[in-house]
Amino acid sequence: MPVVTQTREPVSAYVAVGANLGDAVAAVDKALHDLGGLPQTHVKAVSSLYRSAPHEAEGPAFINAVAQIDTCLTAPDLLAALQAMEQDAGRVRSHLNAPRTLDLDMLFYGDARIRSFRLTLPHPRWLERAFVLLPLQEVAPHKVVQVMLHAVAYQEIEKLS
Repeated sequence: MPVVTQTREPVSAYVAVGANLGDAVAAVDKALHDLGGLPQTHVKAVSSLYRSAPHEAEGPAFINAVAQIDTCLTAPDLLAALQAMEQDAGRVRSHLNAPRTLDLDMLFYGDARIRSFRLTLPHPRWLERAFVLLPLQEVAPHKVVQVMLHAVAYQEIEKLS
């Protein structure tokens, strides 16, 4: 694991978790659990699991969720940790929007606004995806308003029980 830089106080971050290869439910459950094992990181809330049709992606249906974490990792170090988790889960980036064993996207990192080659925050497409908005609404209802959900209502998604 790379050298980790920590902030002084924990920052609230939101991570979208998804998978559509192999046992996607198990992969998402494991990732949600493993987020709490990152250095100086605590999982505060986890949404329900959702099944969604691929949106601008290929392959079978996705299983998705969103986690709220408190972390002392910096945004770049959190990104590196998330990418290491994806790699450990066998993710192969063969082409854009390829099916994946695990996909971890940082949606928000506190109130940070970052635009760099490696990281853009808030996530540039979070408002376009029902598979982000519905689970995010569960853990952070203040971030999602009805008009946002209406804009993605055409996307196929169902909450799993």
